[in-house]
Amino acid sequence: MRIIGGQFRGLTLADVGAGDPAAHLRPTSDRVREAIFNLLVNGGHGAPLAGARVLDLFAGTGALGLEALSRGAARVVFVDDGAVARALLRRNIEKMRAMGVTDVWRRDATRLGPNRGAPHDLVFLDPPYGKGLGEAAMDSALSGGWVAPGAMIVWEESTPPVVPAGLTLLDQRNYGDTLVTLARAPDAA
Repeated sequence: MRIIGGQFRGLTLADVGAGDPAAHLRPTSDRVREAIFNLLVNGGHGAPLAGARVLDLFAGTGALGLEALSRGAARVVFVDDGAVARALLRRNIEKMRAMGVTDVWRRDATRLGPNRGAPHDLVFLDPPYGKGLGEAAMDSALSGGWVAPGAMIVWEESTPPVVPAGLTLLDQRNYGDTLVTLARAPDAA
């Protein structure tokens, strides 16, 4: 795994091999990550990257959030409750020297609670496939005030997720066994 664009392009991230099935650690491949960022930047969806506040739920190795930082995001909050994932994530943050612009939270992404800071412009979800955890995490993020008006949501799953009411489905693309769904939160009233 490596950073594929932006300021840290080419930086090799911590090797996880085939992932950690027991920890549900399944890193997003470089190819899928590149496709996601091409959709965000060149797909006509007006995705915020420069100066964005990013929420990376089920963060795993943090590759998605770190890629966003490399491409100009201002800050990333990583959420994962797995010890293996958080150890890899911290190594990757250190490799990128991003300690001052990242937060790593040991928390269940399906029970975030209220957000005490500014909401996020870009939300990544890469839950364990087929367990309905993405839907629960999005409901938690929306009800807790974690998602900014007009925020872009990038959701990886194996099958089409049930996009919560209020979000607008923008695009869905298959990449092997991964289905990437792009949705947008409603603008402020």
